[in-house]
Amino acid sequence: MPLDAIIVRGAREHNLKNIDVTIPRDKLVVITGVSGSGKSSLAFETIYAEGQRRYVESLSAYARQFLGQMEKPDVDYIEGLSPAISIDQKGASRNPRSTVGTVTEIYDYLRLLFARAGRPHCPVCGRPITQQTVQQIVDSILAIEPGKRLLILAPVILDRKGEHHGVLEDARRAGFVRVRVDGTVHDLEDKIELDRYKNHTIEVVVDRIVTEDSSVRPEPVEGRDGEDAADASTASSASRLADSVETALKLGGGVIRVVIEDEDERLYSEHLWCPIDEVSFGELAPRNFSFNSPHGACPDCTGLGVKMEIEPELVIPNKNLSIAEGAIVPWTRSAAISGWYFRQLESVARRHQFSLKAPVRELTPEQLNVVLHGDKEPVSVRFEGSGGHHHSWETKFEGVVTNLQRRYKETDSDYMRQEFERYMAAVPCPTCGGTKLKPESRAVKVGDKNITETTKLSIIEAQVWFEFLAGDKTPLNEREQAIAYQVLKEIRSRLDFLVEVGLDYLTIDRGTATLSGGEAQRIRLATQIGSSLMGVLYVCDEPTIGLHPADDDRLIRTLTHLRDLGNTVLIVEHDESMMRAADHLIDMGPGAGIHGGEVVSQGTPAEVMADEKSLTGAYLSGRRQIPAPAKRRRGNGDVVTIKGAREHNLKNVTVEIPLAEFVVVTGVSGSGKSTLVTEILYRKAAQLLYQARDRPGEHDQIIGLNHLDKVINVDQSPIGRTPRSNPATYTGLFTPIRELFASVPEARLRGYQPGRFSFNVKGGRCEACQGEGYIEIEMQFLPDVTVPCEVCKGKRYNREALEILFRGKNIAEVLAMTVEQALEFFTAFPKVRNKLETLRDVGLGYITLGQPATTVSGGEAQRVKLSTELSRRSTGRTLYILDEPTTGLSFEDVKNLLAVLQRLVDGGNTVVVIEHHTDVILNADHVIDLGPNGGYRGGEVVAEGTPEEVAENGRSLTGEHLRRALARRKALALALANSNGDGAAKKAAPKKRAKAASAK
Repeated sequence: MPLDAIIVRGAREHNLKNIDVTIPRDKLVVITGVSGSGKSSLAFETIYAEGQRRYVESLSAYARQFLGQMEKPDVDYIEGLSPAISIDQKGASRNPRSTVGTVTEIYDYLRLLFARAGRPHCPVCGRPITQQTVQQIVDSILAIEPGKRLLILAPVILDRKGEHHGVLEDARRAGFVRVRVDGTVHDLEDKIELDRYKNHTIEVVVDRIVTEDSSVRPEPVEGRDGEDAADASTASSASRLADSVETALKLGGGVIRVVIEDEDERLYSEHLWCPIDEVSFGELAPRNFSFNSPHGACPDCTGLGVKMEIEPELVIPNKNLSIAEGAIVPWTRSAAISGWYFRQLESVARRHQFSLKAPVRELTPEQLNVVLHGDKEPVSVRFEGSGGHHHSWETKFEGVVTNLQRRYKETDSDYMRQEFERYMAAVPCPTCGGTKLKPESRAVKVGDKNITETTKLSIIEAQVWFEFLAGDKTPLNEREQAIAYQVLKEIRSRLDFLVEVGLDYLTIDRGTATLSGGEAQRIRLATQIGSSLMGVLYVCDEPTIGLHPADDDRLIRTLTHLRDLGNTVLIVEHDESMMRAADHLIDMGPGAGIHGGEVVSQGTPAEVMADEKSLTGAYLSGRRQIPAPAKRRRGNGDVVTIKGAREHNLKNVTVEIPLAEFVVVTGVSGSGKSTLVTEILYRKAAQLLYQARDRPGEHDQIIGLNHLDKVINVDQSPIGRTPRSNPATYTGLFTPIRELFASVPEARLRGYQPGRFSFNVKGGRCEACQGEGYIEIEMQFLPDVTVPCEVCKGKRYNREALEILFRGKNIAEVLAMTVEQALEFFTAFPKVRNKLETLRDVGLGYITLGQPATTVSGGEAQRVKLSTELSRRSTGRTLYILDEPTTGLSFEDVKNLLAVLQRLVDGGNTVVVIEHHTDVILNADHVIDLGPNGGYRGGEVVAEGTPEEVAENGRSLTGEHLRRALARRKALALALANSNGDGAAKKAAPKKRAKAASAK
């Protein structure tokens, strides 16, 4: 009998406590719970890992050696497993050549479409170019006006230096009588002398013809074969023309030139060739449209579309300084260099009448251009020696930007290259204009668009365009329609899937490195829908990340469609709408880390909501909720104003961010939130406050940054890329802990310094495993086996370091403690305790101090960074920027995080959060809603104000969801008040009855 469930027995991976779980097959199953409760351990490390391992084991030993295989998870057994596919948040390629089009295969089909059904045009004049057969060429010549004398020429040398004696001799031996050299006809019997140092064009005269009515006749002169052809018939004359054309094409490499008496010359080609600009095309192939192939990539930028150039904004970041005060940063780093160039600048300033002591902002554009890009005329530089002697000489001032660019190209020093790169930024390639392709590839069109114009379309625009190409009014001819039919079908299906998962605002050429984790995951999800597989186990990790509540319905429809195909969809998720849409809900907990790892409740969403033990059920049912503040802050009166923001899809917007408030920037996916906050506000503030090199997005100006003294971007990038990095090292905890161990009398007696207790350097670490704690053994076609180090037994330290005990614990045992355990252990040591308290306050009490950074999730990494900033002394003038900090957090975790963020604002700081979570928005003092939609349909400020004010805005999709949330909260509060009133009445009733009885 086929199993109707996946049965897990004895799962012990990570913090799972030997649990048994039964998961229904062919259902939409959501696993939820507080952060660190064991959700991913069950879904990915146990169920997916075992499903993947079993599938790989079914392959041959030869095939297995090429696959990255997974270890067997710590579980007794699992029944009812299908082949498993993981759709997680780590699938986005950071390769700059990877785009939405390449990962979805849309670009591969586009290359095929343009290679087979595209119409080539001349990249110079834009005229259509077609291939011509011999018959088409002959028919074109036959249509020439009668009575015209023609020369049929075969080009054999085109603009090449040399005497070309061999070419002329070969033509003579082949029986030809005349050649045209540089426009002049010569007899081959004559001696032809050419200048070997000049370019020459040589064309062999294959035949001479006079046109007649609807035909041609040979001239009464010697023809190609030396015979007199004066009395040839009309039929034989037309036949002779065809022979002449064939001969000329063969001799000229597929190209012939026809010289018409008293008219322009005509160029014909068997290949793709523009007769006006003499631009030729080879045979079109898909590789001609690939920016990853030398056949299609722009040779200047090698298909990247950008080049690193010196950026004036980085060279002179502060225009309030004068040149004398060091405004030109790269020239102030060396006294010798600055002295030499300062002399030149003095001469330039005298000539162009500006002062080196005046702020750079006061220079005219022409004067600033001279400073940056040089002076055309030589300048006279004067130098006074120590003995009072004067020297002067003339030199050319090349300009700051030109100087740095030249030195960057000429240097062989890696150090100097890195120094110059501090002042460089990626700018669109001047050769291809950022299109990545050669001009010939961009000159091929389908309809009225070339391939780069097509890839600049958003998904929704491309969907409309390709529907038009496949429709009744298509610009394609019958042949092109037949070729393009299947290709258009594949492209349209992929576009439809991307629209279904809420990514209609992305453009096809969008780089995958710029995608969020949720966007990358939904692209992979769209690809899986297209595969239409059945009987597969799909495991997804929070696919709603970055998705506005307005787009949730489309994603849920997509996942239910996967389920309806006959697949089991297992999702780790915290989104309320996703949990309510689930067929089966599993709530993990009850706490995090060592306090979790159990199944608290499972069943339908209604059954979990009715379960008193389930924390998730309590929030879903409304028994518990994240409270919103009763009163909104008014800030300190200062604002930061972003004027004229135009980067990406922002439509010249002006936004005011009030300081000393909790500000939430929200809006549908792709509306421009990250562009506004991260690419413009943060980068400009970091450039001003820290001289950061990242170039801000396009905008007019930002006013009010002088009210800030720090800006901190708390993102979800990893806290480290190797297992040697951990929360203790990142937060700075490890240093005071090592100092405490070094202060122990035994350590002082032995002369141990704090470095002795680091597993990253020689001294205290175990040298057998280099402080890794484990040894990895390669097993060829079997999975690599990781075994604990035989010397240190996985403790990472040598025996001498482990002999030092602090309050009865060695350094390895301290690193194995959770934050909560360490807080109790170090409670008497404020330097350590303060950092541990902030880790606990952001909800990370369950992680161990030495947990490898590679096992820390994006949401956990963000909270580790947040705790690091919280533990530092606040000035009250700090701007904190967070991008979706609720990623990976349950309702209870969000509640704790909001308490931490509100604490930051209470200290006078400003917190700006990019977020879709309704409860976070309701906790804001000020909301900025962008939209109204994504991509080109967004980029505007739809609503601003308190959450209540935004809720009243009928144009705002966010306001619509806020209205529902506020109404739901009001209804719950009323129901709670009524239930409390009924309860009080019931309690009072017995007393009233007793009093009445007494009175009687």
